[in-house]
Amino acid sequence: MKEVVDIEWMEEVDSTNNEAIRRLDSIDNLAVLAAVHQTSGRGQRGNSWLTHAGENLTFSMVARFGGDGFPDLPANRQFRITEAATLGVVDYLDSEGIESSVKWPNDIYWQDRKISGTLIETRVSGGSLKDFIFGCGVNVNQTEFVSDAPNPVSLRQIIGRRVPPEELLGRITEAFDKYYGMVIDRQYADIAARYDEALYRRHGFFPYRDQNGDFEGAIVEVEDDGHLVLRDRSDALRRYAFKEIEYILPPQEKPSCL
Repeated sequence: MKEVVDIEWMEEVDSTNNEAIRRLDSIDNLAVLAAVHQTSGRGQRGNSWLTHAGENLTFSMVARFGGDGFPDLPANRQFRITEAATLGVVDYLDSEGIESSVKWPNDIYWQDRKISGTLIETRVSGGSLKDFIFGCGVNVNQTEFVSDAPNPVSLRQIIGRRVPPEELLGRITEAFDKYYGMVIDRQYADIAARYDEALYRRHGFFPYRDQNGDFEGAIVEVEDDGHLVLRDRSDALRRYAFKEIEYILPPQEKPSCL
């Protein structure tokens, strides 16, 4: 692992993931592009991610495989790097005393509210992962939201004080270092076990919705390729790829700590 992660701050950009893609062939392995203001942030499911300038943390980290990058990673193992990146954010929040969880596959939740979202984009060549871009947005100091997310919350709303986004980024990249090292050492089972432990709604039955309607299910496992397996009330197993299932969330109230 690099002793110092290269972090480049930009005053304004459409999307840090877009900028990483534009510079993908020239950017260093584990380089981080961060923006004071991201004007056209993109989220999963085609959602937009709107942020007030200077209030939140928006960044993208690039991981390169083969050649001058990490050892080759088979394409069917790429969910492990997704888990590793996501757990870096969880570990940082946990270190601050903020009990967080991973809403499958890679959103970060505090209680039933979303504090961080990610957009992961990859390139595959010859059956192996070539490039991995981890785009991440963390709600840091914003207290009013206009976005597609129905349940946002910020770090400031949780802990009651402002946090400099640049300080936050340094701490998160330190947490990434541990998990990317585990990827290099092929400690896939250890990464999977930590991810499983951190899952939102890991224990018990909760409401979900798929193409057939609403049901209650309990998480059985997340498979090596990233599929989510649930058990419904009739004891039948249901297996889902991303975007094939929706979490039904409880009604949201404003956090009491502002």
